[in-house]
Amino acid sequence: MNKLPDIFSLDGKVAVITGGAGLLGVKHAEAIAQAGGIPVIIDINEAKTVKEAARIEKKYVCKALGLKVDITSKTDVEKAAHKIIDSFGRIDILINNAANNPKVEDGNKAWSRFENFSLDIWNNDIAVGLTGAFICSQVFGAVMAEKREGVILNIVSDLALIAPDQRIYKTEGVADDKQPVKPVTYSVIKSALIGLTKYLATYWADKNIRVNALVPGGVENDQTQEFVKKLTNLIPMGRMARSDEYKGAVLFLVSDASSYMTGSSLVIDGGRTCW
Repeated sequence: MNKLPDIFSLDGKVAVITGGAGLLGVKHAEAIAQAGGIPVIIDINEAKTVKEAARIEKKYVCKALGLKVDITSKTDVEKAAHKIIDSFGRIDILINNAANNPKVEDGNKAWSRFENFSLDIWNNDIAVGLTGAFICSQVFGAVMAEKREGVILNIVSDLALIAPDQRIYKTEGVADDKQPVKPVTYSVIKSALIGLTKYLATYWADKNIRVNALVPGGVENDQTQEFVKKLTNLIPMGRMARSDEYKGAVLFLVSDASSYMTGSSLVIDGGRTCW
């Protein structure tokens, strides 16, 4: 029987993290490295991707790789898969983390209102947040299915379970039809990822691939004091999450610690969805 700490081990396992150079992406990569795994950071931002991979490699004394990848291009993702397999011989974990998340917390952002929302922005958001997850799951998932083992983790949001409370984005002195709001694409994409999670969990169950979703709440990221106050009033714990507070959950969901869990969503939101 494994000792309890052993079930959290990722020794030698290769984990691909999309949007890996972003605020949470680097934390997911760190969690992989801290558990003995090999994080592969893929992101459209080449300079930051390479920099973060090198930083993690040095800090955690592990192997790491940073690749510039456009996840909306299947050809690009397939090339990345070949590079990863050439480098490490395997792919064990995929964390679909990439998403567009335009800031609407401050200023006059009437473009975000549903009536004004452009089709171009809709298509681009869907391409990155949903189509990108589909392509990466298809390409990297097929590699895992062939060896009959793997884990896919979709990073969702509490806004997949509840609608945005648009009052927290309200700007004083701005007309109602000019008020900024959380864009419709964010909720649509995050909700759809839960559907993708359930679909793939059942589709690849016979291939020993587990697929789950992590549902985080808002993360501290230099938001205005006014916005933070409005948001934390909606959270029973009375604060936003720190960027490193999801590491334990990520490790649980991609390791053998959650070996009998698939098709599920783990909600970690400070209690927001309880209200």
